[in-house]
Amino acid sequence: MDELQDVQLTEIKPLLTNKNARNFQDFDCQEHDIETPHGVLHVTMRGVPKGNRPVILTYHDIGLNHKSCFNTLFNYEDMQEITQHFAVVHVDAPGQQEGAPPFPSGYRYPTMDELAEMLPSVMTQLKVNSVIGIGVGAGAYILTRFALNNPTLVEGLVLINIDPCAEGWIDWAASKLSGWTSNLVDIVMAHHFSTDELTENQELIQTYRLHIAQDINQDNLALFCGSYQYRRDLEIERPIVGLNEDTVNTLTCPALLVVGDTSPAVEAVVECNSRLNPTKTTLLKMADCGGLPQVVQPGKLAEAFKYFVQGMGYMPSAGMTRLARSRTTSSSSITSMDSSRSRNNLNSLLEGSATGGLDGQARPQTMEVSC
Repeated sequence: MDELQDVQLTEIKPLLTNKNARNFQDFDCQEHDIETPHGVLHVTMRGVPKGNRPVILTYHDIGLNHKSCFNTLFNYEDMQEITQHFAVVHVDAPGQQEGAPPFPSGYRYPTMDELAEMLPSVMTQLKVNSVIGIGVGAGAYILTRFALNNPTLVEGLVLINIDPCAEGWIDWAASKLSGWTSNLVDIVMAHHFSTDELTENQELIQTYRLHIAQDINQDNLALFCGSYQYRRDLEIERPIVGLNEDTVNTLTCPALLVVGDTSPAVEAVVECNSRLNPTKTTLLKMADCGGLPQVVQPGKLAEAFKYFVQGMGYMPSAGMTRLARSRTTSSSSITSMDSSRSRNNLNSLLEGSATGGLDGQARPQTMEVSC
């Protein structure tokens, strides 16, 4: 772990151009409005599908859209190297995209299950055969439900701040009570950031508070929040060899679970990890990272994502990321880039403790990474 201690927390700078400015710009993208069985979805596509390779498909959390949730990551230098090999499809939940009009009176917002059922229509219209999903919070839940319903369409999942559980009545009551004294923006901010982060990282917090309050239609946001609040349990269960591995409801694709160590979602992510197949699942707990690791540490997440994709057999000849080059690493751990070595590189990146890794070996319960 000594080799990881010199990595500086500088990746937030590309997000902010000046004090309280919001710089969530797309580059070289095509926008589409796609009809689905449960309404129209706004999607943004970078690049074109490359042969039989999957497309990277993203889904954002409540209070965000694809720009504010993912552009810091996808505009990061090392991530752009990855996207040379994959097209990217960003999905905005209904009414959450930039400049979205308000829904008409009486509109019924799709449930979480229905939002997942909209994604096959997106793939069909864009001629996408399979995806590697990256989801945050509500988006992670939607992509997991989509993968459970359509396992042949999903090759891998990166799930940030995933909560597999239905909200309990105590949490529901607490959110209702807080709603009497707090506005929607405060509730959404508390969903994303810990109490310490809300008081200590003022520049980041102000940026996202302004974005949620001013850039997202508040009525539309309330509907999306309500849909997430009334989600049902994913009902996934860890397979047990010789008992239920052929009948259990769980993810069949590789999954990388990501959470910052001070995120409000830590317990939920650990719970999700306990329900998944340990031979296909890796838990990445990022130190000093907070509630939005894809924003605060895009370089670290890009590096983990590259090794994750290489472990699936893609990008075998890609070189080290910029963060990897900043460390002193033995040549034997960075020169060979076949699939098995890439899995070891991810586990080396996360060295310490681990849940089931990508190489199929069961491991202890938690990976922690100094960032």
